[in-house]
Amino acid sequence: MKRNEYPRPQLVRSEWTNLNGTWQFAFDDENVGQEEKWYQEHDYEQVIQVPFAYQAQLSGIGSRENHERVWYKREFTQKTQANKKYLLHFGAVDYFTDVFLNGQHVCHHAGGHTSFTVDITAQILDGINDLVVYAFDPLKDESLPRGKQFWEEESRSIWYTNTTGIWQTVWLEEVNDCYLERLQLTPLLDAGKVNIKAALNQSQGQQSLGYRITFKEELIAEGKNRFASGKTDFSVDLFAEMIFRHNHHGDGYSWSPETPNLFDVVLWVEDEAGQVGDQATSYFGLRKIHQENGMVYLNNKPYYQKLVLDQGYWPEGLLTAPTDEDFVKDIQLAKEMGFNGCRKHQKMEDPRFLYWADTLGYLVWGECASAPFYTTNAVNRLMAEWAEVVERDYNHPCIVTWVPLNESWGIPDIQRNRQQQHFSQTMYHYLHAIDPTRLVISNDGWAMTETDICAIHNYAHGREDEEQKYHYFVENLKTKEQILGAPSTAWNIYADGFCNQGEPVLLTEFGGIGFDVSGQPGWGYTSVETEAEYIKDYQRIMEAVYASEILWGYCYTQLTDVEQEINGILTYDRQPKCDLAAIKAINDAYHRPIILNKKEY
Repeated sequence: MKRNEYPRPQLVRSEWTNLNGTWQFAFDDENVGQEEKWYQEHDYEQVIQVPFAYQAQLSGIGSRENHERVWYKREFTQKTQANKKYLLHFGAVDYFTDVFLNGQHVCHHAGGHTSFTVDITAQILDGINDLVVYAFDPLKDESLPRGKQFWEEESRSIWYTNTTGIWQTVWLEEVNDCYLERLQLTPLLDAGKVNIKAALNQSQGQQSLGYRITFKEELIAEGKNRFASGKTDFSVDLFAEMIFRHNHHGDGYSWSPETPNLFDVVLWVEDEAGQVGDQATSYFGLRKIHQENGMVYLNNKPYYQKLVLDQGYWPEGLLTAPTDEDFVKDIQLAKEMGFNGCRKHQKMEDPRFLYWADTLGYLVWGECASAPFYTTNAVNRLMAEWAEVVERDYNHPCIVTWVPLNESWGIPDIQRNRQQQHFSQTMYHYLHAIDPTRLVISNDGWAMTETDICAIHNYAHGREDEEQKYHYFVENLKTKEQILGAPSTAWNIYADGFCNQGEPVLLTEFGGIGFDVSGQPGWGYTSVETEAEYIKDYQRIMEAVYASEILWGYCYTQLTDVEQEINGILTYDRQPKCDLAAIKAINDAYHRPIILNKKEY
């Protein structure tokens, strides 16, 4: 079975069942499934391999035909116990989902990139159970946040194959009658503490949350804190023990790409008699990200981000990585090339990717899929999806920036339209309101409103023989005044009424050198014919970036080819197009010494 790893790395329990694998499957092009009650009885004419969408080869179907309505069915056997609850989890289903168990409707969910859970204790049987899932992905609904998913059958330009239905792991979890429902771990680097917020599904008498925190197998802190009305909120001093303060000073305990240190946490729910109920494990990284003085700081030190744009597509799985090891491979290849992180583009990635980014040391900018147009429904759906995104991914130290909007997608008139500007500002303040630990970009690319990073896109470097165009590219990036005063697109860097308030400037999309090594037609922003030309052109573009006096990081387009796009450093199947050591040498060539308070960084 593919994708059989535990799917929720931030709250791990031992009793669970993976429901991936072979399911019965049917298209419902006539939209009769609900009326005919397919959730009770139907002859499903196909089978599919979950968690791969029917468009993906690994699903066993691999059809590019558009089918907006799909049905899934499988049996599973469960031995139920008294005083236990049974939770059915879905990693992601695109877009509207209805779940039926043993003929009863148990859940409706809207959102294509986020996880959801339903308590099926009242419907589950001791023995064989029938699970049915109905997914509706309306391709003509322009208020849906679909990102790069194309509404036509054959992908083209910047649009890729659509994803419909289940595309992340489905799993069943057995828990105690009273269990830990939410966990939020907030690192407090300056104080040397971690804040723990936890909530139970229900309050039962006098209960406490027990915890044990270790660092590299050394006990750091342990204790208990009382729940009040099913909730608890407290901070733990990580440096209370002098031996830890002495042995793990400075970078020895903080999390960064260079030192991806993680604290392991064991948690349990204990009643007033000392009886232990629900148990789980988690982890956190002691990490702080902020901006001041026109620079980005990681753990209170200026930090130059060298990111790569990552679309998160695979040839056989599309949005779904074929195996857990594929996440590891992408991160390791990027780090091998000298990148210290990625911007996940128009996709909220599987938590397993975030786990490996936490473990291996890899910065991540989280970016939700955009809707094509601005409507009230689009606004409501995007905000609802972001609420679920932050709740799911809050604890991952690798995520340092949220990108709620990109290149005015879904807000096409933001340059002058005050309503759309209000939405951009709302997303900026909303994300800060629910997550004070990360930076937020208002509209990555141009026409920004309030933002923590001035994030600029510029693909105007031209070919090697276009000297005048390249000269303009170099000069345009050189100083803050030139970057802000000479936009490289039809839009201004800031929307009308807004201007730079001292936030750092990063070049967050550029490059895109097209290099065809497969013989398939495709496109890039520029093109080369040989490996030597590719390395030379990459160096030429990066030298322009390094010549800038103001840029505080970059995000190169892009990690891999994707379908018809051939502007990746790697092919679609992750084969290097050139000597990766040469890319690393170019990426490593730049270091900007910064003198602050007589200390060089």
